[in-house]
Amino acid sequence: MVAFAQLALALSAITGVFAAPATEFIGPALQADHDLPDFEVGGESLARRQDYTQNYKTGGNVNFQSATNGYSVTFSGAGDFVVGRGWKTGSDRNITFSGSTTASSGTVLLSIYGWSTNPLVEYYIQEYSNGQGAAQGTKLGTLESDGSTYDIWKHQQVGQPSISGTATFWQYISVRQQKRTDSGTITTANHFAAWAKQGMKLGTMNYQVLATEGWGNAGGSSKNTISSS
Repeated sequence: MVAFAQLALALSAITGVFAAPATEFIGPALQADHDLPDFEVGGESLARRQDYTQNYKTGGNVNFQSATNGYSVTFSGAGDFVVGRGWKTGSDRNITFSGSTTASSGTVLLSIYGWSTNPLVEYYIQEYSNGQGAAQGTKLGTLESDGSTYDIWKHQQVGQPSISGTATFWQYISVRQQKRTDSGTITTANHFAAWAKQGMKLGTMNYQVLATEGWGNAGGSSKNTISSS
């Protein structure tokens, strides 16, 4: 995952990254859910760019903490990073989050973020950005879901990092018009169906996370609990 135009920014070293033991730092309200997150993007995986075969480096400070039902991150002067929690295998689950995301500089976004293979696709369901965020490429339409209109975008990445190494692949992107950072449910099936109507079909699902991403001297914070149904 990565900031689109900044995918080539890298990450062989990062200042101030750490992963804390799993603790309930945001409260137990979602703890009983039967499908708690089982996958993390951050900590050690942040330093190796989510198992990408390339080595990357980024500047600034990214301080990440993970818990069994969520995560928090504070950052300043960040060149390019992605952190979050979710599931090893994506699906059309309904994902509920509760928390807050703030941005003081650069570009910051909060999204459901995932990959598929065969075809290789990087996808975003963007809930918030302090700028354009994930939106780029060609706008193909809109959909109504979870109390908002989302714009649908499709963009091709050529010779960029991916979970399969350097590759050419598509990005499928839904961008929420009524931004939200505090809480809500994302009905992923609605997005997958709307994308498919535009010929944007996903393949075999890889990981799927609620992610905070930043680039361009990004500063801010993000703290979320996560569950699904």
